[in-house]
Amino acid sequence: MTRTHCLVSTSALFLLAACASAPPLPDKPVETAKPAETAATPPAAPTYQGKPKLGTFGVDLAGMDASVKPGADFYKYAGGAWIKANPIPSDRARWGTFDALREESDANVRKILDEQVAKKPEKGTNAQKAADMYASYLDTAAIDKNGFAPTKPLLDAIGKAKSTDDIALLMARADLPCKAPIGMSVTLDQKNPDRYVVGVVQSGLGLPEREYYLKTDKQFTEIREKYEAHIGRVLAMVGDKKAAANAKEILALETKIAEAHWPIAERRDRDKTYNLRTVAELEKEAPKFPWKKYMDALGYGKESSVVVREVTAMPKLAEIFAKTPVATWKAYITYHFLRASADVLPSALDNEVFDFVGRTLHGQPEQRARWKRAVTAVNMMIGDAVGELYVARHFQPKAKAEMDRLVENLRKGYASRIQKVDWMSAETKKVALEKLAGFRPKIGYPSKWKSYATLEVVPGDAFGNARRAEVWDHEYDKARLGKPTDREEWFMPPQMVNAYYNATFNEIVFPAAILQPPFFDSEAEPAVNYGAIGGVIGHEMGHGFDDQGAKSDAKGILRTWWAPADIDAFKKRTQTLADQYSEFEPLPGIKVNGKLTLGENIGDIGGLTVAHEAYTLSLEGKPAEVIGGYTGDQRFFFGWAQVWRTLYRDEALRNQVLSDPHSPAMYRVNGVVRNVDAWYAAFGVKEGDALFLPPEKRVKIW
Repeated sequence: MTRTHCLVSTSALFLLAACASAPPLPDKPVETAKPAETAATPPAAPTYQGKPKLGTFGVDLAGMDASVKPGADFYKYAGGAWIKANPIPSDRARWGTFDALREESDANVRKILDEQVAKKPEKGTNAQKAADMYASYLDTAAIDKNGFAPTKPLLDAIGKAKSTDDIALLMARADLPCKAPIGMSVTLDQKNPDRYVVGVVQSGLGLPEREYYLKTDKQFTEIREKYEAHIGRVLAMVGDKKAAANAKEILALETKIAEAHWPIAERRDRDKTYNLRTVAELEKEAPKFPWKKYMDALGYGKESSVVVREVTAMPKLAEIFAKTPVATWKAYITYHFLRASADVLPSALDNEVFDFVGRTLHGQPEQRARWKRAVTAVNMMIGDAVGELYVARHFQPKAKAEMDRLVENLRKGYASRIQKVDWMSAETKKVALEKLAGFRPKIGYPSKWKSYATLEVVPGDAFGNARRAEVWDHEYDKARLGKPTDREEWFMPPQMVNAYYNATFNEIVFPAAILQPPFFDSEAEPAVNYGAIGGVIGHEMGHGFDDQGAKSDAKGILRTWWAPADIDAFKKRTQTLADQYSEFEPLPGIKVNGKLTLGENIGDIGGLTVAHEAYTLSLEGKPAEVIGGYTGDQRFFFGWAQVWRTLYRDEALRNQVLSDPHSPAMYRVNGVVRNVDAWYAAFGVKEGDALFLPPEKRVKIW
């Protein structure tokens, strides 16, 4: 889908990752990997007899690079050979474990959809709607034959606008996917998790983040020049006689919008972004925007209050809205409508949009195969319809049972760590343990599926299907207002390779598709699973106690429950972590924003520390057996490292650093392990090694 209806505030939903073969080597340790366990206790006879997908115990040893010392670059040591042997495919901006698993999930969904198309399911069923939506998206011959004719009613509506009020009404249309400087959607109330509320957010940019408009480096000025030229070419395709001039005006307009926007790091702050306002107050604070007309058109007119995120940006955005000529807004809406709809419009437009968005912004040489894009589109528009079919074929009850056990072990590990920390008061620990006990895990798939009974999907009408799905999605969200929140709902489908923590429901969610190697393998040796999926579980739990997630209590209510001294101690530690990551420079002149990535980095370090605690507890005081020459702790850290093997094109890496709260993959390994004491012992890392940090400089939060 092209319009983003964000039900959960982005400051309350924490994703695991941004919504991405070498010849076999003998299973033996390299000289730099010294066992952590000493020879004082003779090892027991081998008991592990599993048959994992990767290697002999769950680790892809063939992907290691023995020429690199663990203490020099653990990321490359654990995955360097894989990185060398796996160039980025031409249809990808990045390539790594996530991306390979997503590709596998897409292939599985493709097979399901192809079968459904051949079966011709009964009309009105979810299967019929998924099949027809998929088939219509694949039919590029029909899409090209229709040309721009399907857009005529919407382009005519844009052309008739005569006032800024008319512009606001256009921006509110669910069937007209476009940008708007001020966005509205139904979201969860972070201070009252039992109700839905209308959220108001800054929006309106066509480039990934405000810095793309404001930075003066050559690479950014060139992007802006290419963006302006691209806008002009798109507008010319629908007969705009002033396409070049309008493109210049649109870029100037978006630059003003960018100047009014809050920086991305500030938008993480859940206290700053929760601003309850009556509509009357909003009209007084930002009087140049037609709030009531906009809300009426969206179907939110009965709501007397809203939650505003970037509250100080609204008066500026309202002023920009009022002062911008109607003609400029019409060109702006036209461009963003066409860009958002390009995949279901003629190939000339589709190729033009890809050339800028794919090649220029992300460095991707080739467009993805049409079937891959079709799978993505169907997943986004009617994800549950596909998910139900996917789960029936690809998710095993055994995986859920094993995950249930791991989650509870991680919960015990977290409790142990909380009880051990010396910087937190007993009072705050008590509430933290209550919150931990209240974590609700959701594993595999939802307990109930969405019904798409009211969504009409027409065979052969790709453009119409996309527009009707937009309207259906908007109506579905709008219908929530005035009703109790649905705590059974999932915010991503089970066929998605990801995981998330929802602070407002205090829940951790693991879709079926991520419960596969190398993240999870029921046949892998336990240490590997604890390092891989255990680290992921710990990461999501850790979001409940990171710099933003920790602001909600056990019931998900946004409130202060920490003692003031504990807050100060926590901030001191997290500032040290932010400073560490801010030193990382993945591209010349572009450093990681330690403030932006802080929550994810806390989740990584805390999660891996807790996963190791849980693994240690699982041994019940017994020494871990040595398998293939590797100790239990070594296998544990290999499990974590191999899930983050990733290559980036420079453009994609730049985009991630500037607009994504997740650190690049190499730092999710090296930046993490150097703060974990057990890693030093496992691999004999000493002073003088590049990753070595003195004990007093290692960030220990949990």
